[in-house]
Amino acid sequence: MKNIDTLLKETKRIHFIGIGGAGMCPLAEILISLGYIVSGSDNNDTETFRKIEKEGAKVYLGLKKENITDDVELVIYTNAILEGNEELEYAMKNLPTFERAELLGAMSRIFTNCIGICGTHGKTTVSSMTTQILLEADLDPSAVIGGKLPVINAYGRFGKSQNFVCEACEFNNTFLHMNADMAVVLNIDEDHLDFFGNLENIKKSFRKFCDKTTKTIIYNADDENTVDMLKGIQGKQLVSFGTTDGCDFTAKNISVPGGFKSEYDLYHNGEFLTHIELSVPGEHNILNSLAAFTAAYLSGADTKSICIALRTFKGAGRRFEICGNFRGITIVDDYAHHPKEIEVTLNAAMKMGYKRVWAVHQPFTFTRTAKLLDDFAKVLQIADKCIVSEIMGGREINEIGIKATDLSDKIPNCIQIDSLEDIADYLADHCQSGDLVITLGCGDVYKVSRKLAEKLK
Repeated sequence: MKNIDTLLKETKRIHFIGIGGAGMCPLAEILISLGYIVSGSDNNDTETFRKIEKEGAKVYLGLKKENITDDVELVIYTNAILEGNEELEYAMKNLPTFERAELLGAMSRIFTNCIGICGTHGKTTVSSMTTQILLEADLDPSAVIGGKLPVINAYGRFGKSQNFVCEACEFNNTFLHMNADMAVVLNIDEDHLDFFGNLENIKKSFRKFCDKTTKTIIYNADDENTVDMLKGIQGKQLVSFGTTDGCDFTAKNISVPGGFKSEYDLYHNGEFLTHIELSVPGEHNILNSLAAFTAAYLSGADTKSICIALRTFKGAGRRFEICGNFRGITIVDDYAHHPKEIEVTLNAAMKMGYKRVWAVHQPFTFTRTAKLLDDFAKVLQIADKCIVSEIMGGREINEIGIKATDLSDKIPNCIQIDSLEDIADYLADHCQSGDLVITLGCGDVYKVSRKLAEKLK
């Protein structure tokens, strides 16, 4: 069978199974903009599903083999589709069929400045920041982002330039399908251990991604695992960012007073370059903004445009996203689902001056919860109050017998409530004016923030 790079040159009629997914929709949009005829199916009638229909795709609700018409030449599917699905089975038997990551890999080779942003934490925020900067600088990027970027009200876009910003996710070695021209390595931490097994295997995968990068590697010099991973690499331009002297791009005189404001002086090769002001909370966003600044600067963005974009950047969807303030209670939703992400998010929240901070955490996958149980328990104690929902298994079966109470029992001031609806009811009854409620997780815990907002209204 021909590879996907060749097929993209030879075909014009592409069908997506799971087209409404956040990772699928922007790829379909870009292909429509490039002149392809696109169709797709999904089980869920979502905003993205209807958006891609408005963009020109023929869409079908429900996954059935009849959705694949006789003129379809190529099929793309998301790995969220389970084996045995009749539409996917029909496609695999009758047509060239590729997983989403393989299409993203092929698209990374279409552009001459593909910026692949990788790391255990922060990919969506940095991808969003970088895209917003390039837009502000009139560099017209294409982008595929893991969260909705408010300035474009979408998960991605098609631009007329050769700049392509995309998240390069390590899960299942997805990013090894790509050949980025510019790799941005934010950090390396223990995650997806059900797949990788240990930290060393994770570092090996990141090294392979960097080896496949064609030109430049931008890396976080403050992160030991990243620095260790890059030892001995050759044939690439290495550009460092961080908060310690000796980095190519360095943040100095950092001020993170709490709230949604922070600022610092940015030095380039030891010389003062500019002053940066941010409108997103937390010390972790200092490094995120440094990474985005560096990638955009090396892509041709002017300093003034970068500063404006970073100052006006309010975050991406589900990244400390403010859902509203009702009866004096502020509700925030965040995608954090790893102990390190929860730690930086809650530390930022605790510095914002609220009366009490409530952490509502939905554990995601049984293996992650079990292997990092003590780490989760430690960081969730940062909040004043904590609620833990039942574990969302995702793609897993609970063969190890882990329970949500195994986590909640380790956390002082924590209660365990299975149902998201019941959690929202409890919060509505117990929160007070001046409190901050923050939902944490990559599953559907965001529904708590929406349900709570409705109840408080």
